[in-house]
Amino acid sequence: MPLSIEAIPAFETNYIWALHNGRDCVLVDPGSSAEPLDYLQRNGLTLCALLLTHHHYDHIGGVDDILAKHPVPTWGPVDPRIPQVNRPVSEGDQALVPELGLALDVLETPGHTTTHIVFHDDEILLAGDTLFSIGCGRLFEGTPAQMQASLDKLADLPGKIRLYCAHEYTQDNCRFALQVEPDNPELQARSAKVKKLRATDQITLPPTLAEERAANPFLRTREASVIEAANRRQPGTGHDPAAVFGVIRGWKDQG
Repeated sequence: MPLSIEAIPAFETNYIWALHNGRDCVLVDPGSSAEPLDYLQRNGLTLCALLLTHHHYDHIGGVDDILAKHPVPTWGPVDPRIPQVNRPVSEGDQALVPELGLALDVLETPGHTTTHIVFHDDEILLAGDTLFSIGCGRLFEGTPAQMQASLDKLADLPGKIRLYCAHEYTQDNCRFALQVEPDNPELQARSAKVKKLRATDQITLPPTLAEERAANPFLRTREASVIEAANRRQPGTGHDPAAVFGVIRGWKDQG
C-alpha cells in the first residue's frame, strides 16, 4: 500500500502528522497523546517511530504517554530538553523507518529554536515550525540571519516537494503577506483558495515548495517587491536578505 499522510488535529491549530501504509505508522511532533493514540486504535495501526523537530511543549507534550504505551525509536535533534530522543540526528544524517521504506534526510534549521531540525525526502518536507504555508516560525531563540539561512535551505529543495508544517496558520499568514505584496497574483490566488477552504473548515496543507516560493514573503526576501516593502516599513533596511527578513518578521510579530 502506498504511503498515506494524514493530519491529526490537536489544540487549536496544531497538526500531528501520521505517515502510514495501512499497517505501520510514524507520528510527527505529538504535542498531545489522546488524539494520536485514538487515531492509531481506530485505524488499526502499529506505531513504529516518532519524529520530533524541536522541544516546544505543543510538539513533544504527548511523547512520554505515547512511549509508555508504544516504546519505539524516537528521532529528534541533539537537545537535552528532549530526553525522550533515542535516535539523535544532525544535519547530513538520515532518519530511517524501514517499516515504511522511509529514509528521511535531516537539515538543521535554527531560528524558531536553536536546535530545530526538519526531515525530508524527494516528496515530503516535515518542517515543524520553521516554515509555514505563507509564513514562518517566530524567532524565540534564533536570529534573523539564522532563520534566513534556514529558510534558504528549504527554498533550495525541489519545488515538487510538499510542505507538511505543524500549524493551520495559512489564512492569517495570507492576510499579512498581502500587506507585504498586495499585487502578487500568485498570492492573491492562493489567498482566495485558502479562504474557501477555511470557510468549510478544510485543511490548507500541503502546498508545494514551488507554490510557497511564489507567494510566501519569508521565502522572497530577495524579491524587489519584498525589499521595497521592508524599506517602506523601516527606511534604511537596505537589500541584505537577513535584514529584510528581520523587518518583515518584526512587522508580522507586531500584528
